[in-house]
Amino acid sequence: MITEEEKKDKNIFKQIIEENWEDFKKKYPSYNKPYYEEVIKKTLLCGSEQEGYTEYRCMECGQGMRRIPFTCKSCFCLSCSKVYTDEVVSQVSKMLRSGMKYRHVVLTIPEQLREVFYKDRHNGKILSELMRTGYRCVEEVVGTAVKRKVKIGMIMVLQTHGRSGHYNPHLHILLTSGGINEERKEWKELGYLPFEIIHTKWQYHLLNMIREQVPTKEMNKMVDNLYKLYTKGFVANVSKGEAPEKAKGLAKYLAKYMASPPISVRRIIRYDGETVTYWYNDHETKARKEESLDVLTFIGRMVQHILPKGFQRIRYYGLQATKTYEKWSQVIKEGLKNFCKAVQGVYEVIESRNYRQRYKESSGKDPLKCPFCGSEMKVWKIWHPIYGVIYDEEKNIRQGKYEKYSKPRDRGGCTLRGCTRILQISMFSLSL
Repeated sequence: MITEEEKKDKNIFKQIIEENWEDFKKKYPSYNKPYYEEVIKKTLLCGSEQEGYTEYRCMECGQGMRRIPFTCKSCFCLSCSKVYTDEVVSQVSKMLRSGMKYRHVVLTIPEQLREVFYKDRHNGKILSELMRTGYRCVEEVVGTAVKRKVKIGMIMVLQTHGRSGHYNPHLHILLTSGGINEERKEWKELGYLPFEIIHTKWQYHLLNMIREQVPTKEMNKMVDNLYKLYTKGFVANVSKGEAPEKAKGLAKYLAKYMASPPISVRRIIRYDGETVTYWYNDHETKARKEESLDVLTFIGRMVQHILPKGFQRIRYYGLQATKTYEKWSQVIKEGLKNFCKAVQGVYEVIESRNYRQRYKESSGKDPLKCPFCGSEMKVWKIWHPIYGVIYDEEKNIRQGKYEKYSKPRDRGGCTLRGCTRILQISMFSLSL
């Protein structure tokens, strides 16, 4: 459930895309591709019954009915971005190690190199290499700090935009508070992290990767100039403390970087058919700034952040990787106990919420409660635009699927009541 103000915002966003997408593709043909067309189409039709729906009906009075349309589940779509964020936070929370503290590391890219990643945005190869390079860099920094090579754990998130919506790829990392000496099979706690060396280490690793991925004379010259221009290395931030230890704080902390849209449409001030004006808080001054763009530039600022199909924005490395997660669990547990650094208690697994739960949370009402008799409505039909009717309870009843059960309690999990005398179904279109 969304507020009327949010509905208005969403309609503005869809209106901007719907009215100008064809003109945008003509001006920027690199986006005139089936994949982008698919994302835009799904966004525009999100929440429309023609894209499929689940129909619920009241099995008590036969009057209540509600159709819940399928959503596009795209992180580009404003309607689905919050749901996407909730799903990701749930997924990540399940991977947080009990008792482990995490540090927040941010690795940025100098403005001169952003075009390299921008040109690769349809492919994603260099963006993937960026994430692998980030892992190798931080692993080396930690090894330097503890004076030996250790296996660390990272949860890494790629974000491609800054607050203004400009293309600005950078990495957010949750780093384990230590690592494992694989030879000795022992835990090594990371005390002080020498953040002063991470700047030059990150510069070295990033520029080496760029040289390999773009082996041209022009790029070699740029890399040499960047070493001269940034004598103290590239910007890399390491939190002095740890990420929040409480589940709610951690959820909010993660969600901030997971799936926030490049330009939240709630920040759109006006749209007159030709120009879009929006506001954002400047990263350095913290002051509110307003920016006006022609509508095609605005669309470009939004769609440039659509990642290639199948690209994994969130990745797990080292001790956090799925294949090694269980392997070192006991060593980590014993190590944290010995160093007395374990977080008290465990991280709460933040379960993903379904439509009904989210609706209740936002409106205080149950969307599946019959408005006529107050009973809980049950699934009646599921329809998909490609596969047709996937589930049809009316058909089940007409075919006598439940006649062999003499009593409702004998049905072994069937959600329907007995279909004699009690059930009265109206075959006409019903409103809420």
